[in-house]
Amino acid sequence: MREETRGLYLAILLSAIAILLVNMVWPEPQKPTMAEPTPTVKEQPVKVKNIETNDSEIYTKSPREIKEAGVVLHSDKRIDIANAKIVGSLRVKGARFDNIYLTNYKKTLEENSADVELLSPSGTLSPYYAEFGWLSNNSSIKLPNNSTEWKVIGSKLTPETPITLEWNNGQGLKFVRRISIDKNYMFNIEQIVENNSGKSITLYPFGMINRVYKADNNSSSVVHEGMMGVIDSSLKEFKPKDLDVGENEEFETTGGWAGFGERYWFSAFTLDKNAKTKVRFSKTAEDSFQTDYVGSPIVVANGGVGTSNVLFFAGAKEIALLDEYTKNLGIDKFDLAVDFGWYYFLTKPFFYILNFLYHFIGNMGWAILLFAALLRLAMFPIANKSYESMSKMKKVQPKIQAIQENYKNDKMRLQQEMMELYKKEKINPASGCLPMFIQIPVFFSLYKVLNIAIEIRHAPFVGWIKDLSAPDPLTLSAMTGIYVPALIDLGVWPILMGITMYLQQKLSPKPANKDQARMFALMPIIFTFMLGHFASGLVIYWTLSNILSIIQQKAIMKKVGV
Repeated sequence: MREETRGLYLAILLSAIAILLVNMVWPEPQKPTMAEPTPTVKEQPVKVKNIETNDSEIYTKSPREIKEAGVVLHSDKRIDIANAKIVGSLRVKGARFDNIYLTNYKKTLEENSADVELLSPSGTLSPYYAEFGWLSNNSSIKLPNNSTEWKVIGSKLTPETPITLEWNNGQGLKFVRRISIDKNYMFNIEQIVENNSGKSITLYPFGMINRVYKADNNSSSVVHEGMMGVIDSSLKEFKPKDLDVGENEEFETTGGWAGFGERYWFSAFTLDKNAKTKVRFSKTAEDSFQTDYVGSPIVVANGGVGTSNVLFFAGAKEIALLDEYTKNLGIDKFDLAVDFGWYYFLTKPFFYILNFLYHFIGNMGWAILLFAALLRLAMFPIANKSYESMSKMKKVQPKIQAIQENYKNDKMRLQQEMMELYKKEKINPASGCLPMFIQIPVFFSLYKVLNIAIEIRHAPFVGWIKDLSAPDPLTLSAMTGIYVPALIDLGVWPILMGITMYLQQKLSPKPANKDQARMFALMPIIFTFMLGHFASGLVIYWTLSNILSIIQQKAIMKKVGV
């Protein structure tokens, strides 16, 4: 009995503590600093220079200057961008992607909330933009850069109307850039060089994404936020705090993608599947970070044409859409832009099950409850054996206490008598732990799903739950109007969960040891506070799971005759 109960609660305690420590408290191990190789023309012919690294100077400006920076969009010639999911504009000067809003997502739940802003131009509070172009070892060749004024063919970039940009360098080279967008978040950039310079030239395609992270962007999170990419089929992630100014992480890869990720949004460029590409993640200045690539050399003979193609994603982490891009466009492991965590093999299927139930029912909260019920149904046989064993343990508790009292000074005889009793009553004291150990990865995975899936962001339930990815807002302070310290300012659902956990505990055999009994009696209270500030969807799931367990356990106890 004592061993069985200890194992049961130890499993629960370890699962919750592991989540808190690993995802919120435990610092990530420091990555070893890699010595930067000495560049040579053969190995690394060119490097992408950081563009406008003085963006962080915006923080030293006065409020008036910051306000004036808000009109930057009107100070440049721009090409409007629009489809069913995004609106924004492309800066003609430099052909820079720096103005993207996601029209299907709002910043807050408040009425008339603004659309989520993903990319923003230099001169605003948090610059975030992307550029693509060409590089060369020959400094005498004039190449388009972030100051180039392109000739625009087309008026608006939509899925039906791509645009073309042209620029002649006056040396016999004509640069053409054809940009299109699909109905979601993917841009296609085709770069063309027409060579009539009278000699052969060698160019290197490049791309870069630059963004500024404010101080509050550097806080730890249960979801990775920062630079990321799939390099040679392996996921690489770097948080802003991982790099010092001037420090780089460099890789060489065939295929994959790289960019910046946030909890629900990300931007990334794809990498050539047929040639080696050099990728770099770097901190270019205080609060300024850059992800860039340099492709393999393209030799353009006189009278010839050179081309390079790259895909650029700027949008929401819609898992089904990312899978679709992987399948249709061949982007290696594009779904890893979503931080599925350790239990990828469970987290992703759980998401698809929840998403299916959501589209079937029409409400994510009810989908979570149905998921809990289906999971309980799947575990019914295992749970049945467990609860039957626990009920038998509860039934023979007086006999166990008598044995403990009779042989309290003879540990060897105590163990022998206990084993004989278990054998006679056909009880396996360890079987009660099995469902809980199965629940640990389930709890981890569902916890992760509720933190990463954009489909759950701002998803309402019934009553006061307007966002299942956020903690229960109907807290003690919200109900009373009285200040309550954050640690104990619990919502209604966490309190309900604590009550169900208490009732479930009352059905379990009590530890004979009084100290252990007092400790286990505190478990429902401890867990109520531990999970009280987790996503309300997770707390709702746990509450229903407890209720179903109580019903099942009561039925078995009645059957056993407890």
